[in-house]
Amino acid sequence: MQNKQKLLNLLGLARRAGKLVTGESLVLNAIRSGKVSLVFFASDGGQTSKKKFTDKTTSYKVSFSTALTRQELADATGLARTVIGVADQGFAKKMREYLDN
Repeated sequence: MQNKQKLLNLLGLARRAGKLVTGESLVLNAIRSGKVSLVFFASDGGQTSKKKFTDKTTSYKVSFSTALTRQELADATGLARTVIGVADQGFAKKMREYLDN
């Protein structure tokens, strides 16, 4: 899937630009303080954590995606993370376009 590759490339770019928030507690805080526009949760992540983030992103109206696996997130960002927040409107908007197509 071509869009998935573009999405992964963009994640890597966002990482290098310092526009990602990673790690559960940091991403939760970023959601609460309105610093992230999009949250990726690994499709193979834990159900308890997934529910926590689904609830939090829903109540704060933050886009939420489980389109990528833990491995894909790690390959794209160089970080072994289950949850990643995108702290840049431009990156988030473009990523949502790739997710929607």
